[in-house]
Amino acid sequence: MLISEVSYLGNLRTAAKHLKSQDTIITDAPVDNNGKGQAFSPTDLVATSLASCVMTIIGIYCSKNNIEFSHCEAKVEKIMGSNPRRIAKINLIFEISKNNWSEETRKEIITAAKSCPVGITLENQVTVDYKFH
Repeated sequence: MLISEVSYLGNLRTAAKHLKSQDTIITDAPVDNNGKGQAFSPTDLVATSLASCVMTIIGIYCSKNNIEFSHCEAKVEKIMGSNPRRIAKINLIFEISKNNWSEETRKEIITAAKSCPVGITLENQVTVDYKFH
């Protein structure tokens, strides 16, 4: 099933259109790779997608287990490697303390969160450091 169409806009920028919603994301090459850094880079989207995926999995887990889930924020750090240029490490810091979860529930949710499809896809390719506060 087709999910998106991507067009090159010139000057190292692309427009990615989600076919079902028609939402568009613009990407720009980062400053350290010949771009202007005026939008998410493709590698920024990979790292950011991991955080979004973790939150989605937490939401699914909580919904299936009748657990209230009202707050989650993430800070995302992407560290690039070289030879070849690639994402070497992603550091994620999740703020989940405003949810009223017991320690046991919190541990179960974190275990579920780390099973997100994006994270599994990146396993053995990118070092990921998850922190939950």
